[in-house]
Formats: sequence, C-alpha cells, structure tokens
Amino acid sequence: MKIVMTNYQNAKALEGLTLGKTTDYASEYNSNLLQGVPRSLNREQLNLTNQNLPFHGEDVWYGYELSWLNDKGKPIVAVAEFRVPATSENIVESKSFKLYLNSFNQSRFKSREDVLERLTSDLSNTAKAPVTVKLFAVDDCPALEINHIEATSIDEHDISVDDYQFDDSILNNVHAGETEQVEEVLVSHLLKSNCLITNQPDWASVYISYQGKKINQQALLAYLISFRQHNEFHEQCVERIYCDLQKFGSFDTLSVYARYTRRGGLDINPFRSSQNESAPNGRTLRQ
Repeated sequence: MKIVMTNYQNAKALEGLTLGKTTDYASEYNSNLLQGVPRSLNREQLNLTNQNLPFHGEDVWYGYELSWLNDKGKPIVAVAEFRVPATSENIVESKSFKLYLNSFNQSRFKSREDVLERLTSDLSNTAKAPVTVKLFAVDDCPALEINHIEATSIDEHDISVDDYQFDDSILNNVHAGETEQVEEVLVSHLLKSNCLITNQPDWASVYISYQGKKINQQALLAYLISFRQHNEFHEQCVERIYCDLQKFGSFDTLSVYARYTRRGGLDINPFRSSQNESAPNGRTLRQ
C-alpha cells in the first residue's frame, strides 16, 4: 500500500528530504543536516491531530556510532538514547539523523556536556518539541542489555497467507471465538514494512500489551503479516496498529511497542499507549 498525499504541503515535505538521494557524508558538525517530517503525513488518514490523540507515547532511538573529538583531538565514543514525544510536530527523518550524527566525527567539543547540549537543542528544534538525550559508555548502557520482555509469541500459529497487501479489515475478527477477559502481552517477530521513500525493508518485533477481551491470535498475526508490502515510516506503522486495534477491538488498556532492527547505526522503537507511561526496556537479539 502506497501512502497517498492528502495535501500539497505534505508532498513538498517529502520532496525536500535527502532520503533516497545520493548524499555526501559530512565530518564537521552541521546542525542543518537534520530534517523533520510532519507527523500529520499519516495522522490525517487516521483522523488524528495533536489535539485529539487517543494515545500517549514516544519514539525511542538508540545511536550506536556516535563519536567526536575532545579539545586535545582525541576521539571519544558513546552510545546515545534519544526520546522524542509522540506529541511533537515532526518526526526526525532517519537518514538526516545519521548524516547529522556523522558530522560530529571530526569536530572538537570541550566536554561531554557540550555534546549533550548540542544534541538536545538541535533535535528539539527539528522535532519542534523537547527531546530527551542521554549518553552512555559503549560498555555500560543498561537499556541495551539483552533483556527480553515477557510476552507470549503468536508466531507459531500455522496460518495460511496468500496476500501481503495491508488489510485492516482482518481485525474484524480480532476477538473471533474469544469471550474471556484477560491481561496479557503478545509478541510477533514477523513485522516487516518498507520505507515510504526508498522501499528498503524495515524489520521489527512488535509487542502488544492489553487488558480486555481476549485477542484472537491468528487474526492478529494475519493482520501484522499484511504490513509486509506496506510502505510507511516506523512511527506511522505503530500508530496505525494501535488505532486499528482500538477501532476493531474492545480494550480497557492497550500499548503497542515495536523494536526495529538498526540501520546505519540507529534503531528506532516507537511506543504508543493508552496509559501515560514510558516505553519499557527490552532489547531483542536482532538489535
């Protein structure tokens, strides 16, 4: 499924991106490399605005290849955590993010705090909302320790699939044959979608935590597999999953959390929830 632009402004926002274009890497700090993409690109399709969001959430990024020079010219390396609120006007476009982080490589900074301040300011300006940034030693980042989220896998169901085009109507059967009220966490490692611009594959494990009428796992699995040829950004896919589950299901609480595999030294992990809470720590072997 290709996303159809709903207005001229959205189309122009994508035209101006470096994503999908040949681009030289800069090794000197340059905040102008960062590009924002309006979240309205897909929220208009879901009839959402920042004033009526049915969820709380954040996009949690991890940067594995951050490096800069200290004031004596010695390289410093770190792992970075970035948390962008779901209420921000823009998402941070991933290729521009990689180019921006790479621009630190040959730039001198007086201190770790100076780097942290630059990152926080630049990303907040791009997202048009306060972005939280933390820097960790490469051998001491607790959030990136292998820490499986306790969940029931739905991937073992022996279902037949012959159509890989996105189809939300599959969730008409999200409670088919189920009447029990439960509290559980389900996971599928089969989520795959494609970049909206480049068509490159994006791979993820998606965790669905809920209280309410029991989900029919076969229907949920078939729905998630229908994203396999779908073109949309990571954040947009997670919001679509959340909104579709709310549309077709009956839940007291609901959270959707996708842990995407990294590309170019960055991974992104969108989290959307009916509860006002932070994304849980959990890292898969694929990350």
